[in-house]
Parts: sequence; C-alpha cells; structure tokens
Amino acid sequence: MTAADPTSVTTTPPATRAAVTPPARPAAVRGVLARVLVLNLIVVAIKLIVGLRTGALSVLGAALESSLDLLNNVVGMILVTIAARAPDESHPYGHAKFETLGALAIVTFLSISCFELLREAVLQLRQSRSPVMPTLLELCVVGLTLAINALVVIYERRRGRELSSSFLVADAAHTNSDVYVTGLAIASLGLTRFGLGALDPILAVLVALIIAWNGYKILRETIPILVDERGLDSADVRRLVERIPRIAEVRSVRSRAGASGVVFAEVTVGVSGSTTVADAHAIADEVERRIAEALGASEVVVHIEPA
Repeated sequence: MTAADPTSVTTTPPATRAAVTPPARPAAVRGVLARVLVLNLIVVAIKLIVGLRTGALSVLGAALESSLDLLNNVVGMILVTIAARAPDESHPYGHAKFETLGALAIVTFLSISCFELLREAVLQLRQSRSPVMPTLLELCVVGLTLAINALVVIYERRRGRELSSSFLVADAAHTNSDVYVTGLAIASLGLTRFGLGALDPILAVLVALIIAWNGYKILRETIPILVDERGLDSADVRRLVERIPRIAEVRSVRSRAGASGVVFAEVTVGVSGSTTVADAHAIADEVERRIAEALGASEVVVHIEPA
C-alpha cells in the first residue's frame, strides 16, 4: 500500500468486541425465554379455564394475549439461535437482524389479537351478552396471573438490557400489555359479580387499544434497525475526527446500529499524499479509538485517501 492509494483499515479492540457480543449471550437469552415460557404456560391455563367457564370476553382476550407470549417465546428461542451464528460469506455482518425480525413477528401477533378482540367486542355488544358470574376463587387465581405477568416484565426487561437483546426487550413490552389486559379482565370479573357484566365488551375494546399501542412502540424501535437508519450523528463524528492531527478533511461518514447494540461506522478521511503506510495505520487507529470512546461505536472501518 502506498500513501497515494485508497486505504481501508478496520480496527476493533478485542476487549470491546467481547464485551458487546459474549459467546454465552445466545444461551443466556434462550435460558430467559425458557423460564418465561413456563410461567406463561401457567398464566394461559388459568386465564383460559376461567374465560371459558365464565364467557368473559376480556378474560379470553387476556388468555389470547398470553398465548401469543407462549408462541413468541418459542419463536424467540429459534430466532436467537439463528442470530447467534457467526458472520459468513452470505451474511458478512452476522445474523443479528433475524432477532429484530422476531420483534416484528410480535407486532404481527399483536395485530391479530387486536382485530379478534375488537370483532368479538362488537359482536357481544350487539347481542347484549353478559359473562357468567365468576367465583371468588376464579377472581383470585386471575389476580395471581397479574402478579406473574408483572414479575415476568421486570425480569425479562432487566435481562434484555443486560444482554442487549432487542427481542427480550420487545417481548417484555408485549408482556407489559398483559399486566393492563389482566387488570381489565379482573375488573370485568369484579363488575360481573356486581351485576355489571354488560361492561365486559367495553373493557375488551380497551384491551385492544392497549395491544395496538404496544405494537406501535415495538415498530418504532425495530424499523430503524431493519432499514439501517444511522447509528451515529454524522456531524458529531465529523467534528470529532477533524480535531485529529494530520487529517486534512473528513469526506464521508456512514453508520448503522445492530440489533444487539453494536454500532457499525465507516469514515473516509483525507490525509497528506506524503503520509506513510505506518502513519496511515496510526491515524486510522486514532480515528477508531476516539469514535468508540466518545460516541460508543464498537466496530469502525476507516478509509484513508490522499487529500
């Protein structure tokens, strides 16, 4: 390589890369999903039994919402395994976006449940049907599922942030909707005990709105990753790099964020035509170091060109 030739230098500190994508991460994510799966099985069984016996649409809607959690857990375990595969010839940037696709699958499931709840609520309002009077025991066990949902949200959200898993965070958001949905189901059962079961379909509509809102929030977080929205502010990167000695100009800056939190950046800089290969490499190292320290980028490709 000569100083006059375009030069591409990739520099990623081993310690940084290991901290972002530890080998045990996929197994840890699968472990979280497996534990949540068992809890969701219990929740679905309780809600389904009570919903079928009483005919309460809000409770059946809550059972549907929790059933989707079950499916999401299974899909997530499969997708996380795929996403953990090392980069290959066909996927040089890795397979992490498969995990983001799983988050979009959650939105699809949310849309289905939202539509079904609205349809059933309208039908029940037209027919003026009311749920069967629930027993105190049924009311209590549905209340237990509320506590389980809350614990799952706290646990899954915390582990999702620790493991930088977009799927776990998205699934926690979905389960968070279960907390509100289950609360409405309990309210419906309580109202039915006081002879106000006709309010059940109205509460079911509120359930559908909660589901729709959670779907929107997931889309807002996942679409930027899938369409490669910039991961770093180009102006900030330019100002940072221009302060480095021996860099004459910053010609282009590109960046994108990965599903696991990894930020990929490509920076093209111009240097004096008399710059040696060793100096060009040192400049590239300095560009990568400053970007990583100041802006959090974890994998940077620096192109050196003659000014």
